[in-house]
Amino acid sequence: MVKPKVLELANKIAGGVTGGLVKVKPTDPEYKILEPVTTDEMAEVALCLEIRKPRSIGEVAALCRRPEAGVEKILYRMAVDGSVKFEKENGEDKYFLELYVPGVMEYMVANKENVAKYPVIAECFEEYTRKLGVVLAGNLPVGMGVMRVIPIDSAIEADTRKASYEEITELLNKHEIFSVTDCACRTSMRVMGQGCGHTIEEMCIQLGPAADFYIRTGRGRQITREEAIAICRQAEREGLAHQIPNLSGPGKALAICNCCGCSCFGLRNANLYRNPDFSRSNYAAKVDRDKCVACGECVENCPVNALKLGENLCKEQKPAGAREKDTPYDTAWGPDRWDPDYRHRKVVTEDGTSPCKSECPAHIAIQGYIKMASQGRYREALELIKKENPFPAVCGRICPRNCESACTRAGVDEPLAVDEIKKFIADQDLKAEHRYIPEKRPGRQIKIAVIGAGPAGLSCAYFLAVEGYQVTVFEKEIIPGGMLTLGIPSFRLGKEVVNAEIDILKQIGVEFRTGVEVGRDVTIPELRSQGYKAFYAAIGAGAGRGLNLEGETAEGAMTGVEFLRRVNLGDALKLEGPTIVIGGGNVAVDVARTAARTGAARVDMYCLEGRSEMPALDEEIQEALSEGIIINNSWGPKRILTENGRVSGVEFKKCTSVFDKDGKFNPSFDENETTVVQAGNVLISIGQAIEWGDLLKDSAVELKPNKTVKAHPVTFQTGQPDMFAGGDALTGPKFAIDAIALGKQGAVSIHRYVNGDNLTIGREREYHALDREQLNLEGYDRLPRQRALHIDGSEARETFEDLRRTFTEEQLKRETERCLGCGAVVVDEYQCVGCGVCTTRCKFDAVLLVRKYDSAGVEFNKMKPIVIKHVIKRQGRIAVKKVKRSFKAVFAGQSTGRGK
Repeated sequence: MVKPKVLELANKIAGGVTGGLVKVKPTDPEYKILEPVTTDEMAEVALCLEIRKPRSIGEVAALCRRPEAGVEKILYRMAVDGSVKFEKENGEDKYFLELYVPGVMEYMVANKENVAKYPVIAECFEEYTRKLGVVLAGNLPVGMGVMRVIPIDSAIEADTRKASYEEITELLNKHEIFSVTDCACRTSMRVMGQGCGHTIEEMCIQLGPAADFYIRTGRGRQITREEAIAICRQAEREGLAHQIPNLSGPGKALAICNCCGCSCFGLRNANLYRNPDFSRSNYAAKVDRDKCVACGECVENCPVNALKLGENLCKEQKPAGAREKDTPYDTAWGPDRWDPDYRHRKVVTEDGTSPCKSECPAHIAIQGYIKMASQGRYREALELIKKENPFPAVCGRICPRNCESACTRAGVDEPLAVDEIKKFIADQDLKAEHRYIPEKRPGRQIKIAVIGAGPAGLSCAYFLAVEGYQVTVFEKEIIPGGMLTLGIPSFRLGKEVVNAEIDILKQIGVEFRTGVEVGRDVTIPELRSQGYKAFYAAIGAGAGRGLNLEGETAEGAMTGVEFLRRVNLGDALKLEGPTIVIGGGNVAVDVARTAARTGAARVDMYCLEGRSEMPALDEEIQEALSEGIIINNSWGPKRILTENGRVSGVEFKKCTSVFDKDGKFNPSFDENETTVVQAGNVLISIGQAIEWGDLLKDSAVELKPNKTVKAHPVTFQTGQPDMFAGGDALTGPKFAIDAIALGKQGAVSIHRYVNGDNLTIGREREYHALDREQLNLEGYDRLPRQRALHIDGSEARETFEDLRRTFTEEQLKRETERCLGCGAVVVDEYQCVGCGVCTTRCKFDAVLLVRKYDSAGVEFNKMKPIVIKHVIKRQGRIAVKKVKRSFKAVFAGQSTGRGK
């Protein structure tokens, strides 16, 4: 049932903006937000107030003919609810009405108790601001927006033309009383199930009279100026933009919001309605393409998606002239111009960007860390790598090098030796002067369990720990590392390297419980009862797969994975006589090379594939050959021969094809062509399996036929809502870098889950590489690719130490010079709101803010004629532009003959 006085009050507040020309209906958010907490009696008293014209209790009591005590009780209750506001004047509280936004709706959302009871309050804030955005798109002059971005101080400190009203510190220095409360926009989105993961708690600051109002009504916590400054700095570290209400005149704002582009209702106007004027400052970003290295830090943190990664090389044919950009200044601006999918960020231009970043599974800023390395900035290079990959030293030794395969430099001579550069940088992490240990957020009192200490689990633990969570890693083996320590031999990845990078996790507070199998020694329900709020299942594919062959259980036969595990755990395994390794992948190569080091007189690899089809990396095949391993292609095992219960050899049959006409694995054999090979040991390395044990007992987690987890393709949430999955347990056996990338995304999902935010919004980062075929690569120097010192295979075969050399510093300098710098950032200056977040992320001084506008804003009661004048001029520009385009179309038709 509609409350008539509440509806009247809703119309009075709304009239502050519309002048009463648009009537509020009971179905509108202006009414719905008041209705749950406002009675007609309360509204009748509030109707004696005016917009931004304070009145004393005595004045209001006289107008509504009620006792002062009763009026004060009602108005204070409404102030606590947020529908009216008070400020002290000469020691006396005076009450008034505020605009809905900024004003009443923020105040009402800041009352946590009411929002918990009546979620419609949060929903109405979102709905109203969406309506407002439609009306205002294109109709506000620059600087006259409802909100105003204030640049980060460091972004404009060198600008002599800056004004005090555009400086956060100046605003803070004007006041003595401060309060902080949760972000109202992000609170509303979280209530609606659309939270984005950015910090909500204690992120919005109130100043002076507004702070007094928030403190006395219980919606804000009093803080010091120093605490307010610290909150602003934390917001900057998180990539949030400063905004202030912009309807009180220059320098008179009483609040500082710290906003993200995915949930803020002010910045949403820039993103959804493509109307940055709603919030923009007087500044815009500019990029010096000669300095830019396309690391993507500015792009990925820009709250309004004004920056994108593009290319920085000449094309064979220059593109046609760019089409004139449409903006609301001279174009009708309706839904066809909006971007309703704005939370799905587009971080790369249509032309693409540097292939190394695009093709890396973790999208590491490769061009960026190469430039830093060339300048000797090794610690900063490590920091840049570790934003996406906490294990650069590991990956520098075992990465599949997708970046090199795609490198633009290959069109000139040879790809850049990216992995060798990364290995050099990563090795600096072992030196105290260069070691990078990330700064942790202040502690969050939330416990997370990571199950499995392989690359995915370790990566997830790292990123959660950096976010301040209390992370415990459970590992059933006696040492952490998963396949990094138990599945890769030391001559490829030294255990000291893995341990050094795991030690950094320990330094940032990750707890390890080894020798504990979840499901056997402790169950998920037991961990829940201990306070763990989310689980990351990354147990890997640590078991070997058999072939179900005759003789497979004989002494001397085992899976390659089990063989590597026992060797890595220090078992004194000694192989005698000739050894056969069955398989042609990277693990099979590792098994063969390990067998040679554990006494095998001769090592033969037999695989179904021809040499060109072998799944092992060519580099690893060549290393095996150099160590005397013999590779026999196109043979499949028929049976394992035994004598007295022990392996004596293997009978093989000729493999004629591995894949069928549809490209599926379906080998065919010539049963008439066979061969028998004598051997004392057979190591079967044809794949890996996942052993879940009782981990998933009584849970809602589902498995696929291959025992990998069924999970959401973006969030990796399983059928058990508090359990997420990653690594080989999710994808099947892949490379460490793939698992590391999944680990970070798992951490993002868990962070959102435990905070009640939406798991999917804004998660996709779609990268694509530039087209090398369209580039003009003539004229580049043919600088030879540097190579680490060659190691003789016969020498390497004699030790488990990794004898592979790292670049010298001189080689590093020479190799980094070969980078073509094929990526660079492109700025849409119209879309930019001038927040300065990009400048805080750039480590190359390639991005700066430049003063582009000169608008200080005005008080709300002076805005109307300015806005009307702007709207009239805008309509004229729209009409003129339409006429010009019509003439152009006519003349274009005549020139092509179509106009006849």
